[in-house]
Amino acid sequence: MAIEIKAPTFPESVADGTVATWHKKPGDAIKRDDLIVDIETDKVVLEVLATADGVLGSIVKNEGDTVLSDELLGTIEAGGAAAAPAAAAPASAPAAQAAAPAAAAEDLILSPAARKLAEENGIDVNRIAASGKGGRVTKEDVVAAIEAKKSAPAVAAPVAKPAAPAAAAPVFATGDRVEKRVPMTRLRTKVAERLVEAQSSMAMLTTFNEINMKPVMDLRSKYKDLFEKTHNGVRLGFMSFFVKAATEALKRFPGVNASIDGGDIVYHGYSDIGVAVSSDRGLVVPVLRSAELMSLAEIEGTIASYGKKAKDGKLTIEDMTGGTFTISNGGVFGSLLSTPIVNPPQTAILGMHKIQERPMAVNGQVVILPMMYLALSYDHRLIDGKEAVTFLIAIKDLLEDPARLLLDI
Repeated sequence: MAIEIKAPTFPESVADGTVATWHKKPGDAIKRDDLIVDIETDKVVLEVLATADGVLGSIVKNEGDTVLSDELLGTIEAGGAAAAPAAAAPASAPAAQAAAPAAAAEDLILSPAARKLAEENGIDVNRIAASGKGGRVTKEDVVAAIEAKKSAPAVAAPVAKPAAPAAAAPVFATGDRVEKRVPMTRLRTKVAERLVEAQSSMAMLTTFNEINMKPVMDLRSKYKDLFEKTHNGVRLGFMSFFVKAATEALKRFPGVNASIDGGDIVYHGYSDIGVAVSSDRGLVVPVLRSAELMSLAEIEGTIASYGKKAKDGKLTIEDMTGGTFTISNGGVFGSLLSTPIVNPPQTAILGMHKIQERPMAVNGQVVILPMMYLALSYDHRLIDGKEAVTFLIAIKDLLEDPARLLLDI
């Protein structure tokens, strides 16, 4: 009996997806809940699991094909047995691999470029399967060995996903004048579209300020151990302070928390804060729902959970849908100053940067302080310059005197 394999039901915000990776091929034995195929959307990679034991029958949608919600991807022959060729393949593969190391290094024929590339990447030339004429190891063989070495840990981990094609930079030997063309992932394509859309449809400006991080750093240093012990291992970072400061400032300046919908301004009575998180697929922005109601511990715990889910490729579409305001921390990568781009339909984004000690004038004296530049990019169609500047100053005041957060002043 043939059982249909269908694409997941996409939410309204996702029009379609792309078949990213088939983890099984026709004739492979399948057990219930085995991962069969990954579907990449604009936001996340969705896993399609087997609903019954059997054998993969046919594949209707190949890798790279676009699929709609609930569209047929392939079939499972329930209760079938794996095809003989598929079963024999694993036995023959080790034999072929074992033959490669049999030749001594001096017997191998390598071009200077291939040998140099292997040495630079720590590849044992005796373990490279030669595909060139007369048993020659080509540069492409070395590149394949490098890619296999990189992907080995991901194959071993049962929940890991293969990296998107554009995520892994190609490896070239020094002096080679070659090019490699790979398709952009859906995530990268969507990010590019939204960035261009934001810059072309908004009157976007950026205002800057700087903040003395010493009060927050002193507070964190004093209480971080007790905080972690009290909150079951949740670590106290800087992002929770910025989120709390932002939610307080957004209450005072509701226009910064608003969005434009056609000819209407939508004011939000809640603060859903998007926090930019780095992943293997690129930058993703999961959302802290009703962040104004969350404690520092809840914010830090949720961000840590999102970070782990992003690393494991487990973020859901619901995790990243919505958001009324975004915070991006380029400082973790060493950025000293940048102009973040607003994520429409939001009207503002806060950019954090690297904390750096600088000489500052304090009461007529030069003092070395840990300083951070802050940037607020905003849509001038809705937010006036005065509102943007005073909003950023409000965040500065709250963080330079954290007691204000507790006293609500």
